[in-house]
Amino acid sequence: MSTTEQPITNVVLVHGAFADGSGWRGVYDNLTARGFRVTIVQNPLTSLEDDVAATRRVLDLQDGPTILVGHSWGGTVITEAGVHPKVAGLVYVSALAPDAGETTAQQYEGFAATPEFVIDTGEDGFGFLDPDAFKAGFAHDLTDADAAFLRDSQVPINMAVFGTPVKHAAWRDKPTWAVIASEDKAFDQAMLQHMAKRAGAQITNVPASHALFVSQAGVVADTIVTAAGGAAVAAA
Repeated sequence: MSTTEQPITNVVLVHGAFADGSGWRGVYDNLTARGFRVTIVQNPLTSLEDDVAATRRVLDLQDGPTILVGHSWGGTVITEAGVHPKVAGLVYVSALAPDAGETTAQQYEGFAATPEFVIDTGEDGFGFLDPDAFKAGFAHDLTDADAAFLRDSQVPINMAVFGTPVKHAAWRDKPTWAVIASEDKAFDQAMLQHMAKRAGAQITNVPASHALFVSQAGVVADTIVTAAGGAAVAAA
C-alpha cells in the first residue's frame, strides 16, 4: 500500500424493487466479519427521488470513502446517488445502470422479454411480483422456505419510477464493478451485459437467480472487497 492510499472500509447496500434490506444479511455478515462497516438502505420504493434521498441520508452518515452497492432497481438508485462525494466506487449486482437523461424503462428496449418475471400492478400504480411465479422469476436457486420469505416480505414499487430519467450517471466518473447472475429471469442476459460493459465495469459472472445477493452472498461480498481495494488504488 502506498503512503497516499487509504483503505476503504465503508460499504452501503441498496436493495431493489419487490424487496427490502433484509436480503443483504449474508453479504452483511460476510463483510462485517472481514472488518468492514456496512450500512443497509431501506428504500421506500415510492419514487426515484425518494430512494435517492434515502440513500444519500445513509451516505451522509459515513465517516470516509464508501463503496456503494445496488441490486436490480437499486442500480438506478446508485447511478444517481453515487455522485455523492463520499462514494469511491460502485458495485452493480444484476442491476440497472441507465445513463444521464435515460429512464430505467429505456434499458429494456431491444432486449428479450422475461415472461417468468410477472408483475401485478394495482389500481394505485404499485406493483408486486405474482406470488405463484415468484420463485421461478426471482429466486429459483433458493430453498422453498427462503424464497417464500422473500415472496411474503416483498415491498411494492411505484411502477412510475421506471419512467423517471436519471440526472447523473455516477459510473461515468467512479470506478465500477458488476456481478451478473447468468440465470437471471428478471432481465435479459444481454441487457445486463450491455449495461455493465457500457459502464466500464469489471464484470464477475456467477450462475445464480436474480436473488444472487442471497444465494451468492460470498461472491457478491468478494466483489465488494475487490472494489474497495481497487477504488482505494484509483484514489491514491
